[in-house]
Amino acid sequence: MTTENQSNATPDANKRRNVLLGMTALFIVAGIAYGIYYTTVLTQRETTDNAYVGGNMITLTSQVSGNVQEIRADETQMVKAGVEVIKLDSLDAELNLRQAESKLGATVRQLRQRYADVAQYEAAIEQRKLVLQQAEDDLARRAPLAADHTVSAEEVTHARQTVAEAKAALAVAQSQLEAARSGVAGVDIVNNPSVQSAKADFLVAWVAARRNAILAPASGYVAKRSVQVGAHIVPGTALLSIVPLDQLWIDANFKESELRNLRIGQPVKIEADIYGGKVEYHGKLVGLAAGTGSAFSLLPAQNATGNWIKIVQRVPVRITLDPKELAEHPLRIGLSTEVTVDTHDRDGAVLGAPASAAAVYSTEALGQPVAEAEVMAKNIIDKNLIK
Repeated sequence: MTTENQSNATPDANKRRNVLLGMTALFIVAGIAYGIYYTTVLTQRETTDNAYVGGNMITLTSQVSGNVQEIRADETQMVKAGVEVIKLDSLDAELNLRQAESKLGATVRQLRQRYADVAQYEAAIEQRKLVLQQAEDDLARRAPLAADHTVSAEEVTHARQTVAEAKAALAVAQSQLEAARSGVAGVDIVNNPSVQSAKADFLVAWVAARRNAILAPASGYVAKRSVQVGAHIVPGTALLSIVPLDQLWIDANFKESELRNLRIGQPVKIEADIYGGKVEYHGKLVGLAAGTGSAFSLLPAQNATGNWIKIVQRVPVRITLDPKELAEHPLRIGLSTEVTVDTHDRDGAVLGAPASAAAVYSTEALGQPVAEAEVMAKNIIDKNLIK
């Protein structure tokens, strides 16, 4: 009976031992596989969910004072670069432009008079010279006759006084000529500083009149409109914001211990919470901030205290997005994301390259056709130069 039981137990024990050996081998293989995966994958990437969409938020302001007459775009609406978004009442600007135009014409006419005065003073000097010459000739004729009492001494004295008066009058005329020449010498009327100053005032008034139309400097979506119709605004007043949704990036805040393997140029995969795992963005690491987030806070931490506690710091890392993927699945500033940086290639730089001379962002919407105003100013000057 005992021998039979032992023979029945032996197969069960062998089976149990084989199962345990198989499970042990499976765990060993799984451990080895995980070790390989950890070495080849997990140690070659850095991941954080402390990452948010960043972008340019353009604050639209006015360059001139005025009352708001029209608002042509509201929040959530898209505007194109160069489109008029806000219009100010233009009456004051137009009156200032007319006043500057009148001032420019009056300045040209005043200078015409001053240039004419120079010629008048030159003629007066020639006249004074003739009077002096005549007085000197009279004195020369009378002086010899005074010795034999042909003419009286008093008459000779009067002749000398006449010469002296003629000399003084000539000196006065010469001084007046010098004073008149000092304001006009060396330049013609068109290039005279007074005319150029009045012309500059006209150009300023002309530009100010055009700036009553406040244009969008870039294409984007309107946000945070604070201006209202009828409000009086002054230069620098924030009116609304424009967000170009094609100029977005990711600011990922990595722990300081996770930065050792990050290099500029490394590829990045991004998932946004708004789309979940259904949409994956591909970007590139383009730079690391020059300091931790706390270093640039309004009230930086003061660690030189007796109750100091070490806190792991985070450094913002800038990641660009693929424009095509961004156009297919738009994002918004401030959305949460999760980023994974592939750190296999660690040959890149840690610090960003020097900035190039080319503009990172630019706009042509704010340019003014000043050449048109120059032509208008020239016409005003020419009109007032006609004799």
